[in-house]
Amino acid sequence: MIIQFYQLENRSNVRLRRLGYLMMVWVLASMSLVAQDRAVSGKVTESNGAILPGVSVLVKGTVRGTQTDGNGNYKLEVPANATLVFSFVGMLTQEVPVATRTTIDVVLENDNKQLAEVVVIGYGSQRKKDLTGSIAAINSADFNKGNIATPDQLVAGKVAGVQITPNGGAPGAGSTIRIRGGASLNASNDPLIVIDGVPLDNGEVRGAANPLSLINPNDIESFNILKDASATAIYGSRASNGVIMITTKKGKKGDVMRVNLSTQASVAQRTGQIDVLSADEFRTLVNTYGTATQKSLLGAANTNWQDQIYRTAISTDNNLSVTGSLKNTPYRISVGYTNQNGILKTSNMGRTSASIGLTPMLLNNHLKVDINLKGSSINNIFANQGAIGAAVAFDPTQPVFSGKEAYGGYYEWVNADGKPNTIATRNPLGLLNLTDDKSKVLRSIGNMQLDYKFHFLPELHANLNLGYDLSKSDGNKLIPAFAASNFSNGGEKTVYTQDRSNKLLDFYLNYVKDISKDIRLDLMAGYSYQDFINTTTSITKDAAETKIINDSPYKTQNTLVSVFGRANLNLQDRYLLTFTLRRDGSSRFAKENRWGTFPSAAFAWKINEMDFLKGSNVLSDLKLRLGYGVTGQQDVGQNFAYLARYTPSTATAQQQLGNTFYTTLRAEGYNANIKWEQTTTQNVGLDFAFKKARLSGSIDYYIKKTTDLLNVVPIAAGTNLTNEILSNVGSIENQGVELLLNYNAINTEDFTLDLGFNATYNQNKITKLTSANDPNYKGVLVGGIAGGVGSTIQIHSVGYPASSFFVAQQVYDEAGKPIEGVYVDRNKDGKITIDDYYHYQSPAPRVFLGFNAQATYKQWSGGFVMRGNFGNYVYNNIVSTNGVLQAFQGANNSLANVVPNVNVTQFARPQYFSDYYMENGSFLRMDNLFAGYNLGNVFGGKTTARVAATVQNLFVITKYTGLNPEVSGGIDNNIYPIPRTYTLGLNIGF
Repeated sequence: MIIQFYQLENRSNVRLRRLGYLMMVWVLASMSLVAQDRAVSGKVTESNGAILPGVSVLVKGTVRGTQTDGNGNYKLEVPANATLVFSFVGMLTQEVPVATRTTIDVVLENDNKQLAEVVVIGYGSQRKKDLTGSIAAINSADFNKGNIATPDQLVAGKVAGVQITPNGGAPGAGSTIRIRGGASLNASNDPLIVIDGVPLDNGEVRGAANPLSLINPNDIESFNILKDASATAIYGSRASNGVIMITTKKGKKGDVMRVNLSTQASVAQRTGQIDVLSADEFRTLVNTYGTATQKSLLGAANTNWQDQIYRTAISTDNNLSVTGSLKNTPYRISVGYTNQNGILKTSNMGRTSASIGLTPMLLNNHLKVDINLKGSSINNIFANQGAIGAAVAFDPTQPVFSGKEAYGGYYEWVNADGKPNTIATRNPLGLLNLTDDKSKVLRSIGNMQLDYKFHFLPELHANLNLGYDLSKSDGNKLIPAFAASNFSNGGEKTVYTQDRSNKLLDFYLNYVKDISKDIRLDLMAGYSYQDFINTTTSITKDAAETKIINDSPYKTQNTLVSVFGRANLNLQDRYLLTFTLRRDGSSRFAKENRWGTFPSAAFAWKINEMDFLKGSNVLSDLKLRLGYGVTGQQDVGQNFAYLARYTPSTATAQQQLGNTFYTTLRAEGYNANIKWEQTTTQNVGLDFAFKKARLSGSIDYYIKKTTDLLNVVPIAAGTNLTNEILSNVGSIENQGVELLLNYNAINTEDFTLDLGFNATYNQNKITKLTSANDPNYKGVLVGGIAGGVGSTIQIHSVGYPASSFFVAQQVYDEAGKPIEGVYVDRNKDGKITIDDYYHYQSPAPRVFLGFNAQATYKQWSGGFVMRGNFGNYVYNNIVSTNGVLQAFQGANNSLANVVPNVNVTQFARPQYFSDYYMENGSFLRMDNLFAGYNLGNVFGGKTTARVAATVQNLFVITKYTGLNPEVSGGIDNNIYPIPRTYTLGLNIGF
């Protein structure tokens, strides 16, 4: 036992000694490591000797680091064999091994990729730092995330001066895009959109919810938005509303083949419902105010009709792309499939798309060929959106189904003879399920651009661009004869087709030459021919196809021929001058008015390149821009507005001679002198960037004045075939201020935070509407509303914003309750007429803004996009129509639901023109919230993967009592609601 104890004790001592030795070795090693830490210091400058404060200095692979001080100096304790990482915004990151050095001075070079970033402009490109016009550039890294079905959604809230308002939540629905406010009243206010050098036609693509829905957003690389006339005038007669240049993704020279697969699934839900009376509340109302007959019409059901027509919608989006370079030919090939269900039952969009991009270099790199082909096929199912209003108004005490076979089994209001009550509200679910409205649209956009650099004069390039945009639509709409919605006509069968053709030829020469070290010259001159043809057929019959209700085929064509030129002069890399000139001839106008000339000039001064600022440790960019130019608008809605036109009579209005019925022709009014509108824009801008603060941005002030504005004006009786005619007699003005700020708040090896903010103030005012000043001319009534035949709630008037609300001033009692039918007699003539109406606010916001943030932490990333409108007003047409006691009485022994506001006003009859229904539509919306995680290399290190989650339309802060304060045009009347969408995505790269 003693021996055993001794052996155990001896073994324990050995273990203790060994442990002690190990501890000593660890301590000595640690002391040795500490002893090897050394203080390293130095100075960081630019290549021109300017000091760089705020440079991040990190020990690679650790979080140990510091920043340079105001003199560009730094000091840091580092271990031996460490590597220092120097990084700064706008500079190339540099890694420097420490080795045995204690002083390390570093010169950071400009990130030429960033500083010389090429921006696509009209007929060419330009270095971003050399721009003289107001141009916003957004690339794919900054696009909005989530369930993005159309390209316009990629940049909503990201660009100062650009307001993008969704047109509703239907699958593939587009947006209303306004750049620096609307410049027209009766012509188009949409910007010109150019995809890979092909200007698109703004006309409707029949059978598509939105023409841009035929373009896969996943194929887009960048947006360049030309805002002022000095940038847009190169597009002349189509540029008054700005130009959006879209560039699609391409392969790069020398790339190895890469395969990218992205897939995402989305769930969309409605964010709320229009507030209406419940079944019990409706029974109380009818029993209180209704007649005995009306009380007897009440049912025993408790139906929430909005629950019946809406659903949770699931959508998917899948894209596969292959990029690389085969010898001297970069390529990108992609295919995509999107299936988007709408929250309104039966609505759906299925899109299949494909694209090919080839960029070979030939003739010893003297000939660059850029080939872009994009094709898509969309199958749409359009829901009958009349169900939205019907769900608000249909009696909640009635069941969904009648228990009978008539009218598809849906409960409907009928007359004593059992036939549908034609003026009662229809069953909302019946409207959806008994309407079969489908379309198939094929579209292809493509071009081949040849850029030849002359062998004998390499500064001279010849560029030939051959492009096209073709679409073919086939659609049909069927409502069966037994459906109550079209029972009196025996149902409906509409079949339509459309073929659109847009063909383009551009040719221009471009000469770029450094005349000396201080002078750079860039000259361009060219010719353009573009032809548009639209052939449409549409025939509507009854469901049995026994009678023709409407037959309206037509074909139109318009052609645009142009010559254009541009000169850029760079002096000492300090002073930049740009001159552009375009002359357009359009077939839309008579020979006397066919040609127009559109010039522009711009000047930029790089103040930071002056001797007194060179080497500044505060500013890295300071550029003043001045611009002036004239642009036009030739999209007047008709291709032959200057020609006499005749309309064939319908089948029910033919002339009988004997036993034969003849189609007659009715002459229409026309204006042989119609011409394009003309917009003059002045712009003053300042670009800036601060080094230490890592803050950059721009501020612009602009004035847009449109003359020869098209307005519908009265004419003397007997001088034409109508009492009103569209004429170039008016003018309108927009002026505003844009602010853009980008802040790199945090920039370390593991954590970055970038913040962006943009704000726009725009004031719109009509300055002229008639050829002669008429103080009694109130203006043009516009803005049709539900309720009453031909009722309007807006007006175009001199001295006010376009489409200002035109309403009667409501009178209230002492308790603040509106008094029915009592309005302020503003002209004090003892009666209330339209002469007492007044201009009340505008549907367009005075201020709109966007705020975005993007952060990364190691493998994590996330961010958000917020948008806000302020000063815009909305006419709540839902409440004005459904908020009166008369509304529940229906028609011909039927009942209709009302909104709770009826208990507030207790109006007996509609008061459509009361300013009581005007509401402040200002809002702040969390448009997009996203987070992602980079899984890094997976499957043996040959594959990368990333997962991401997004929520769109997360919340809205507003005082507006309706469902959505963001209403294009400002009249809220049963619009397809915008859902809240949750998306989960996976991206895999091989």
